[in-house]
Amino acid sequence: MARGIARVGSFGLLLCLIPVVGLLLVAPSVAPGASSADDDKVSITPRGKTDDPKPAVIESRPGSLRIDTTLVQINVTVTDPLNRFVTGLEKEHFRLFEDKIEQKIRDFSSEDAPLSIGLVFDTSGSMGPKLQKSRQAAVQFFKTANPEDEFFLIEFNDRPELVVPFTPDTDDIQNRLEFAQSKGKTALLDGVYMAMNQMKKARNPRKAILIISDGGDNNSRYTESEIKNAVREADVQIYGIGIFEPIGSRGRTPEEQMGPSLLSEVAELTGGRSYNVENLNELADIAAKIGIELRNQYVLYYSSSNLVRDGKYRHVNVKLVQPRGLPPLKAFFRLGYYAPSQ
Repeated sequence: MARGIARVGSFGLLLCLIPVVGLLLVAPSVAPGASSADDDKVSITPRGKTDDPKPAVIESRPGSLRIDTTLVQINVTVTDPLNRFVTGLEKEHFRLFEDKIEQKIRDFSSEDAPLSIGLVFDTSGSMGPKLQKSRQAAVQFFKTANPEDEFFLIEFNDRPELVVPFTPDTDDIQNRLEFAQSKGKTALLDGVYMAMNQMKKARNPRKAILIISDGGDNNSRYTESEIKNAVREADVQIYGIGIFEPIGSRGRTPEEQMGPSLLSEVAELTGGRSYNVENLNELADIAAKIGIELRNQYVLYYSSSNLVRDGKYRHVNVKLVQPRGLPPLKAFFRLGYYAPSQ
């Protein structure tokens, strides 16, 4: 983790580290609506690593190896009332439920593991005056990356296009973004669907998609319902940055009116989050905040006590065991998954 986060100081992001009862609260420089931080000096204390995730081996002896294919991975972000990331929690601070039945957490990790990340970037006609700030936001996001990460770039307007397939070279993606031009309509849902398919080629178990867009959708073949079903099936966290005209503005298009709820609903299904931006100067800080959030997550692993392979959707809930002396904490996690069908 130290390698990924130590770079944050290079783009003027201020973090405040406050040790409390053996825990570490990591405060991003901004929340939506806040101003940028000016201090470029960051003092980072790496988190200690707890249990390493292990292969889900049920039985192992000479000539016999059985793998538990129902091992479920749940990424969890924990924040305090000031929206600071809370690190330093242990496995005993989490309780995990599937369809209201408590599950045993088999493995637990809080290290900064490599990520496979897809950037879904809006280049529709309405993005014209917002493109430069959106490019800068992508640059700040990439500065939180680790060398083991991999990325791809999808741009979308009338239709989505895979511009850069998986690569560890963020410079390649940034260079391609410089040539992006705004035109056409907004096929956001098709862009997300293409990203989900591309993510099947990911080599890292932790996967995330970042959407940067200025509105909803007006040109996709896939429906909102189809996309929601697709993200439920995939173990991918989705984060959204929605660049919208202020509420009540005469310039707010019908797509922008539906955009906030669309991005928010899709993101929350996956345990990610969506941020609405009205001031373009906030874009870079919010993008960096998302990158830091991905570096400050807990990963819970469990094998479902429900062994029926019925392909049905199972609801997941994570409850926190409140550490003594801390204010109420909040957990963000994906809301469920589809059981195997065979």
